[in-house]
Amino acid sequence: MKQQQYKYISVLTIAGSDSGGGAGIQADLKTFAALGCFGTSAITAITVQNTTGVTDIHPIPPHIVTGQIKAVMDDIKPAAVKIGMIHSADIASAIVDVLKAYKGVPIILDPVMISSSGRQLIENETITVLQQQLFPLVTLITPNLDEAAVLSGMPVRHLDDMKAAAVKILETGCNAVLIKGGHLAGTKLYNLYLDKSGKEHIITSDSISTHNTHGTGCTLSSAIAAFLARGFDIIAAIEQAGIYMHTAIEEGRDVKTGEGHGPVNHFFDPVKQILIQ
Repeated sequence: MKQQQYKYISVLTIAGSDSGGGAGIQADLKTFAALGCFGTSAITAITVQNTTGVTDIHPIPPHIVTGQIKAVMDDIKPAAVKIGMIHSADIASAIVDVLKAYKGVPIILDPVMISSSGRQLIENETITVLQQQLFPLVTLITPNLDEAAVLSGMPVRHLDDMKAAAVKILETGCNAVLIKGGHLAGTKLYNLYLDKSGKEHIITSDSISTHNTHGTGCTLSSAIAAFLARGFDIIAAIEQAGIYMHTAIEEGRDVKTGEGHGPVNHFFDPVKQILIQ
C-alpha cells in the first residue's frame, strides 16, 4: 500500500534582508515558522543595519529578484505571498511582471518606505510604480501611519484621519487597505481595514510600553499572509495576526537586544510545522 504523502503550508516573502535580524526577510521567515508554515524567500535588497538604524542599502538586480520568485512559485507553489521592501522602480516593475503569471495566490504588500530610525528605504519614483502597477494586483496593503500619509497625501494622526486616508488610498487602485495605528498617541491603538466594497473593520488593542518594536510591520504583514495560507479569510487572518503581533511585543518588551530598538519575540509559543495532504 502506497504511503500517504503530505506537504507543508508554504509562504513566500519578497523583501529586503536585515543584517540585524529584527525586520525584513529575517522577521518574515521567523513569523512563518512560528505560525507553522514553511518559509521561502526572494531577496530584493541587502541592508546594512542593526537595532540603531540602517547605514547602507544594496539593491539586488531585477532579474535575480524575479528568478528567485519564479524558482519558488514554479516548484514549491506557496499558498500566499508577502511583499516588503522594494527599493527601486525597476525591481517593482519586474515583480509585477512575474507575479501576473500566478493568479489566485493572495498577496500582502507592506509598502515599506521609511525605517524605524528614519532612513528612507525606497526611491521616490518607486511609489508611483507601486500605486499604478502593484496595488491592483495585491489582496491587501498594510501601511503604517507615515506610509498612509505619503500614499494618501494627507496627515494621519487619529482614527478619523485613518478612515479618510484609507478612502483616498483605495482610490489609487488597491483592493483593500489595513492602516496600522501603532504610532497613535494614547493607551488604545487601532488598525483600520477598508476594502473597495466599503467593508470596514476596526481592531482595537492596548498600547505596550517598550523600545522593542523593530520589525513590527514586517511581522504583522507576514502573519496575515501565514494565516491566509492556512485557510483563514481576510478579516480572520488580520485578527489572528494582530493577536500574534500584540503577544510577540508583550513577550519581548523587557528583552535587551543591541543598543537601539530591539525585535519582538517571534517564538513565544511556536506552532508545530503544519502538514497537509
